[in-house]
Amino acid sequence: MSKILRTTGLALGTLALAGTLAACGGDSLEKSKDKSGSGGSSSTGGGKKGSLVIGAAGFTESAVLAELYAQVLADAGYSTSVTTVKNRELYEPALEKGEIDVVPEYAATLTEFLNAKANGANAKPLASSDVAATVGELTKLAGPRGLKVLPAGEAVDQNAFAVTKEFAAKNNLKTLSDLGTSKAKVKVAAGDECKIRPFCAPGLSSKYGIDVTGIDPKGVGTPQAKQAVKDGVDQLVLTTTTDATLDTYGLVLLQDDKKLQNADNVLPVVNAKDAGGQEIADALGKLTKALTTADLVDLNRKVDAERAKPADVAKAYLQSKGLIKK
Repeated sequence: MSKILRTTGLALGTLALAGTLAACGGDSLEKSKDKSGSGGSSSTGGGKKGSLVIGAAGFTESAVLAELYAQVLADAGYSTSVTTVKNRELYEPALEKGEIDVVPEYAATLTEFLNAKANGANAKPLASSDVAATVGELTKLAGPRGLKVLPAGEAVDQNAFAVTKEFAAKNNLKTLSDLGTSKAKVKVAAGDECKIRPFCAPGLSSKYGIDVTGIDPKGVGTPQAKQAVKDGVDQLVLTTTTDATLDTYGLVLLQDDKKLQNADNVLPVVNAKDAGGQEIADALGKLTKALTTADLVDLNRKVDAERAKPADVAKAYLQSKGLIKK
C-alpha cells in the first residue's frame, strides 16, 4: 500500500483521509547515527563525497522512493544507506537532528504535519490543491527546523475515487464532474470519517454535486472496499492515485478535475546542514523531474504484486531512464 498508511491526516481536518501512519517497524535510528553506510537496510556507492542516510517509512512506496534516492545519490558519488522508520513522528525529528539526511515526502501531508507542530492541531490549514503554494508554505515551515525542501515533481500520491469500468462506461464518466452531472446515486466505500471530512462525502457533494447516499465503512482502499464496488454493493471507492491494484478489481480512477484534494506531490526533504548542498539537490532533481504518478503505480505493483525487492525495482527504473550508469 502507499499513502493509505502514510498520513496523520485524521487528526487534522485539513489533511487527506488516508488513515494512520504505518505500523510496520524498521531499523532503529541508533543504526543510522554513524552514517557509515552500514546501518541501514541497504548500502551502495563509493563514498567519495561522504555518506548519507535516506529515511523510509514502513510502506511500499516510501521504500521504493528511498531506494531511488539512495541509488541516484550513490551514482553521484555518495555512500548511501536506507533506514526504515515506522512513522513520521519518529523520522521527521530524526531528520531535524541529522540522524537521517534525506527523506522522500509528500507536500501537503508534510505541510500540515509541520503546521500542527508549529501552530497546534487546530491551526488554519496551509496546504491546498496548488502545489506551488503548498511547497511555498512547507518551505517556510521547514526552514526554522533546519530542513530544506527540494522542488516537487509531477508524481503525486493523493486521495482519489474509483468506479468500475462498466459503471464509468454506462454513465460516460471520466471525471468527478461527470459523475455529478450524471445524477447517479452512489454509495462510497471508505472509512467512517468520510461522512464528515471535507475531502470526502461533503466535498463530493458541495464541489461536484455528487449524490452520496451513504458510506460503507470498509476502509480506505482496502481489498474489501474495492471488492464491494466491483460487486456493485457500492459505486465509488476512496483510494489513492498510486493504487496498483485497481485493474485487479476492474476499477478506474475518476479525475479530480476541480481539485478537491490537496497537492501531495512527491518531493525530497533534506537536513539543510548535512545534505543541503547543490550536488545533492541536482542529483535528486533529475529523478524528481523524471518520476510520474504512473511510474509510481508501476513500481508499487512490481513490489506488491510481483514480489520484487524495492532495491531491484529502483535500479531497473533508474537504468531505464538513464539516471544511473548501467
